[in-house]
Amino acid sequence: MILEKIENLLKEVSSVAAKSAEEVEQLRLKYLSKKGEINALMGEFRNVPAEEKKAVGVKINELKQLAQEKINALKEALETSDAQNDGIDLTRTAYPIALGSRHPLTLVKNEIINIFSRMGFSLYLGPEIDDDKHVFTMLNFAADHPARDMQDTFFIERTNTMDVTKNVILRSHTSNDEAHYMSTHEPPIRVLCPGRVYRNEAISARAHCFFHQVEGLYVDKNVSFTDLKQVLLTFAREMFGAETRIRLRPSYFPFTEPSAEMDINCNICGGKGCGFCKHTGWVEILGCGMVDPHDLEACGIDSNVYTGYAFGMGVERITNLKYRVSDLRLFSENDIRFLKEFEGAQ
Repeated sequence: MILEKIENLLKEVSSVAAKSAEEVEQLRLKYLSKKGEINALMGEFRNVPAEEKKAVGVKINELKQLAQEKINALKEALETSDAQNDGIDLTRTAYPIALGSRHPLTLVKNEIINIFSRMGFSLYLGPEIDDDKHVFTMLNFAADHPARDMQDTFFIERTNTMDVTKNVILRSHTSNDEAHYMSTHEPPIRVLCPGRVYRNEAISARAHCFFHQVEGLYVDKNVSFTDLKQVLLTFAREMFGAETRIRLRPSYFPFTEPSAEMDINCNICGGKGCGFCKHTGWVEILGCGMVDPHDLEACGIDSNVYTGYAFGMGVERITNLKYRVSDLRLFSENDIRFLKEFEGAQ
């Protein structure tokens, strides 16, 4: 009787199939668990006559081995099927993943860096959180300069003493990188410093509380204003086209003397005059000048031996001219519709 049960179970186990891991587990429980059918046969085995025990024991072991091999084979088949699954990753989201594009400010910043890199400028990234000493004092800002006022600068930590150099602030320009670099490097220096800056201004279409600048610095023997003019002319023509013209207007910056602001002929109207250039035919794009001897001496550079020039430009300003973006707020609102307009840009 027990041999007949074993033969029936051998045929049954040989023909079992499963379409899921749950079905495989149900089969394992049915045949191989403590309450399974094979274990029940072991209970009946005690009542088998002594002369038949050997033959029955061999058959039970054969059944148990077959059941174990069948369960393992079903598991392996299901795992292989899931892995192949026609190349579909079932863990992926059902929604399509759209590829993004570079932000317009990143595109323009990288282009500026590339132009000046080809002219021999190396890259330096300074701190956004800095002290008053590097942001103002070493750059020849007077102790009562308006830029040091709370209405213009974001203070993280401000002392009540007269020692303003202990103040910790969010830098209001990338010129602080000049102070850091000149303090730690000996001339000749030719460096470009891009980064984000912060000013306590009301946010509007034409102004923001944070924006991006690129600062350039060259210090060596016999550096002249003519060198500065030629470098800026080369940059303007590389960025806006070979026919671009520039003009330099006298200006004032605490850290340069003489100082100037540079305009280019409006690339929207071709210099004929339009609303963008306020009908002058010219658009301001950067400030520049010869490094003030005070700055050189404050950084440990002998101003009797070395001279230098510096320039700084707003990345948003250049981007406005290049892509004609009228509202500065669009750059930081992360509007996908706006960013998709630059998918074709490199």
